[in-house]
Amino acid sequence: MNLTQDRLRQVGWFAVLLTCFTLTVILTFKVNAVKSQVRLAERQIAATQQQKLFLETEFEARASQQQLKSLNDVDFGYQAPTAGQYLEGERQLAALGKPRGAGAPSPIRVASAGDNTSVPTMVSPLTGKAMAAEPPKNGKAKPVTATNLSDRLSHVEDRGSRSE
Repeated sequence: MNLTQDRLRQVGWFAVLLTCFTLTVILTFKVNAVKSQVRLAERQIAATQQQKLFLETEFEARASQQQLKSLNDVDFGYQAPTAGQYLEGERQLAALGKPRGAGAPSPIRVASAGDNTSVPTMVSPLTGKAMAAEPPKNGKAKPVTATNLSDRLSHVEDRGSRSE
């Protein structure tokens, strides 16, 4: 009898533990379902706040547009450009020009070096030779001055086709 009572007590405890485990699993599923609903609600709140911010910005922009329009209508009287206000080409633009008045300042002019000013050459510290210097064609080296430098740079020499 003692054996069956111990066996019955073991089965009872096993049933109690199984019931507690089942309730724990069910409760865990319920908690996870509620957490999921809370996360979904938080996402919806964030989306609604973002939409509200967008709508507030849109409202402020439209309100300022209305204010600018009313200021323009009352104070300034600006109008959108019409097709007749656009120019067809450079000639129409040039026709709008006027000669300088008597008291107008003189136009800006670019400074230039005199004829006797020599241009300093760039010398390589390693070789002591002028950098990017071309060997003289007739054997005599001419000193580089502003005049012959501007002549040399103003002409493009054809050195033949390069093979690549």
